Amino acid sequence: MSKGSNRSWGITVLRVAVGIVFLMHGIQKLFSIGVPGVEGFVGALGIPFPRFFGVVLTLVELFGGAALIFGVATRLTALLLAVDMLVAIIKVHLKNGFFMPNGFEFTLTLLAANLCLLLAGAGAASVDGALWGEKRETSADPVKRQV
Repeated sequence: MSKGSNRSWGITVLRVAVGIVFLMHGIQKLFSIGVPGVEGFVGALGIPFPRFFGVVLTLVELFGGAALIFGVATRLTALLLAVDMLVAIIKVHLKNGFFMPNGFEFTLTLLAANLCLLLAGAGAASVDGALWGEKRETSADPVKRQV
């Protein structure tokens, strides 16, 4: 297995794991907390239009998680989820310090993972790769350009 192939499969592992985390949080918001609960939470944070942004938050996590798992529109999805985590850090977790259970260490990790996917693309075994080909995902790789 080549070095590039290892890197591509490593990105895939990251993409699928992060996708599962977001999918599960989206499912939790939709089916356990519910739209009124998410709306109340978002409103309590002082975010305007809490119903609208509560639904957006839920759908971004639900469909964004599924999209990451399958590698669909990975860079756009990762951007949306990175914004989600940045807002979560600023509005919810930062005031609680770094460490879990309420600190920002987990959301920071998810922010970093999404920034990695935004920069690197979907990796191997993705719909993006099947549609756009491996060249699109690795064309910005400086190692490839030097060869």
